[in-house]
Amino acid sequence: MRSGAKIAVVGGVFVLFAGGVGYGAHSALGGGDDGAAESKSVAVTKRSGPPSTDEIRTTAEDFLAAWASGEAARAAQLTDNAVEAEPLLSSFRDGAHVSDMTVKQGKPIGPKVPFTVSATVSYEGAVKPWTYASELTVVRGLTTGRPLVDWAPSVVHPQLDEGARLKTGTAAEPPIRAVDHKGRELTKEKYPSLGPVLDHLRQRYGDEAGGKPGVELVISRPGGAGSSDSSDSSDSSGTVDSTVLTLAEGEPGELVTTLDADVQAAAEQAVKRHSEASVVAIRPSTGEIRAVANNREDGFNAALGGQQAPGSTMKIATAALLLDKGLVAADRKAECPKNAMYQGRTFHNLDHFDIPDGTFTQSFARSCNTAFIKLIDDVGDDAALSRLARDTFGIGLDWSTGVPTFDGSVPEGSGGEAAAQYIGQGTIQMNALTVASMTATAKNGGFRQPVIVPRSLDGRELAATNRQLSGSVWRQLRDMMRATAQWGSGAEAMAGVPGDKGAKTGSAEVDGQATSNSWFAGFAGDLAAAAVVQAGGHGGDAAGPLVASVLKSG
Repeated sequence: MRSGAKIAVVGGVFVLFAGGVGYGAHSALGGGDDGAAESKSVAVTKRSGPPSTDEIRTTAEDFLAAWASGEAARAAQLTDNAVEAEPLLSSFRDGAHVSDMTVKQGKPIGPKVPFTVSATVSYEGAVKPWTYASELTVVRGLTTGRPLVDWAPSVVHPQLDEGARLKTGTAAEPPIRAVDHKGRELTKEKYPSLGPVLDHLRQRYGDEAGGKPGVELVISRPGGAGSSDSSDSSDSSGTVDSTVLTLAEGEPGELVTTLDADVQAAAEQAVKRHSEASVVAIRPSTGEIRAVANNREDGFNAALGGQQAPGSTMKIATAALLLDKGLVAADRKAECPKNAMYQGRTFHNLDHFDIPDGTFTQSFARSCNTAFIKLIDDVGDDAALSRLARDTFGIGLDWSTGVPTFDGSVPEGSGGEAAAQYIGQGTIQMNALTVASMTATAKNGGFRQPVIVPRSLDGRELAATNRQLSGSVWRQLRDMMRATAQWGSGAEAMAGVPGDKGAKTGSAEVDGQATSNSWFAGFAGDLAAAAVVQAGGHGGDAAGPLVASVLKSG
């Protein structure tokens, strides 16, 4: 029996009960994958190939027992990257203030070994039990041939990534009780998509909300509030610490947001229909964000921070440009051939359809690419779309929403690249927030910078555009979006949405991706929404029903 570790079999799984005493390994330890050779009196044959079942079990057992007994250096030597492993394993006790740790090792699944950690976290009189599950993978060391734990921060805790640390102490900011614009509480448990948003709101507004900090175990990342290199929290920073365990409750201060609990609930349900989906809803008359939701494997808040080509939803802005230049009118004929070429690049419509003798409204409602491409020469300025996107729709301005956001980018293009921009491809980068804002501008007639907390909270300066849509352009653009929702490419998705409604579909081709990204933008009453589904195909097929569900909730 090892010194410092008791091993028992419980229900077919190994359970390691480790204290703070000595630890003996199955075999003498080297210096990690590239460390010193094992001290042996006889030659040892270097093994190759995948680790055996017994090697996987015993390597995991040895690593977990060493870690549990507080012997970070020994545990690190059982990994393939001892240099990076040891500081993080040491900080588990020194920084996170973890003690009385036990580990229950599960049955290996191939080279992967699941395990459950049970421990006590204590700090200045505050004590709390802590249990969580993680897993490790055993690989064959390239240099020594020894079975080793494939090192990754997630071995210590599944939410740890590169550069992150577990730390326990007095919270950097007081907790907040976030409520929607009607005073209804918003929690991560009820609205999982709001997790990153609520973390950022706490980091930025916790002090202003008037609460008192408690004692917490957090995942601290470089630049976050609990790190040594943290800076003033602002919309340009996407880094935030996240609470793992609360040892002593602080006193939360109330923070009023512009969100709407009903719309948020609908958004949360909508994105569950597809993996890699995001949606945002905005009130056009004020710019108030009503909902933010994501369903992504990586947990990234792509709804607010994503950067992707928006496909034909960009035609909302392109149509406004062409209408503003007097090159088209909603009821005037517009040529829509199967294919069109501009400066050496050929563009075509979906399934190579054409609209003989059709109007510009028909081209917009059916999302005819060539009708837009053929008019670039008549605009006479490849950079015109970039300027209109910024000066009228606010795309690319520095938005101060209250949380970190990517506010869109429409660079000045030229030649074939400019043509690609007209249909939302090429160098244009958007997300559900910016497309929803563009839709809100079309519905409202002018840009209202999106916000998730009222400006009155901190007096921050909001972005403003140089000009609004002219009355004629606004009416025609809005009517063309209505046509799209009534009988165009968005009609099927919007069929169940009541009242005055409009839409625009989009499909964005991505290099190396067999199926295009599905985009959809729509409005109904005083609510606008946009959604994107990665590799979802046609805009009306995947993203459309998501937007419709959100609009119906408002």
